[in-house]
Amino acid sequence: MLRQISEDVRVNLKDRLREIRDIIRQSRHDGSGDASVVREATSHLPSFPGKGIEGLLSHAASAVDEALSIAESFVPHERPIKVDGTTVKGLGTYFPAGNEERQLSAERLFRRDMYYLTKSVLAGLKIDNARIHEADFAAAHAAMRKRHGDLLAALAAPGAGLQAIAATCAALLVELLNQRPVRFGEAAPETAAAGERALDISCLAPVVLACGLATTGRDGAPEPEMLEIAILAADIRHDRIVQACAKASPVDELTPVFATLLAHLP
Repeated sequence: MLRQISEDVRVNLKDRLREIRDIIRQSRHDGSGDASVVREATSHLPSFPGKGIEGLLSHAASAVDEALSIAESFVPHERPIKVDGTTVKGLGTYFPAGNEERQLSAERLFRRDMYYLTKSVLAGLKIDNARIHEADFAAAHAAMRKRHGDLLAALAAPGAGLQAIAATCAALLVELLNQRPVRFGEAAPETAAAGERALDISCLAPVVLACGLATTGRDGAPEPEMLEIAILAADIRHDRIVQACAKASPVDELTPVFATLLAHLP
């Protein structure tokens, strides 16, 4: 219990530090960030002689950002060397049977992989103003354990077939949407037209589908193109997935959608 509390604190701290780092990067003086962040933060301050306080703060933000980059180079990271289809693990790896030690290890791997895979999907969708929270992935993992133990048991049973994998994918997408690990800025593209729910699905459905594909291909070598294939396939079926998520029983509605995709994708 104490170990889990300690892990939760660590994950939330990582999320907060990432947010601070994003703000610092947006405030750089060299144009790589958004100058409006500094203007908003200093709008209530009195005028400052010379270059102005905005310029001083922007240069300070640049110096801090560069110092943090140097410090990061000396700290070991858990991040994958390369984020692509080979990063994705099967659902059985993320939700294994076993003792608490194994469960904590799987949860740690899940939220790490989901963070970097989602980041890769966002880059592919050309969304650069979103923030990803590992703590919400951890919460979704816990919700899967608590609410969908029957699906996870069926997935772990000998000879588990496509239907069990599809049902687990459906439940995982629903729990991720409930936790909303991706938070978009006000200027996020398509938010006004399609709604934030649809945008959440655009980012999370490919990652879940990739996990399903990795599960069906458990006996073969991981495919580097698996994530790209999942992004394209989820985009093609986006409207159907959105409709299924809006139903009273979204897991039941999503299961045949995932079953069809998993059956026809390589």
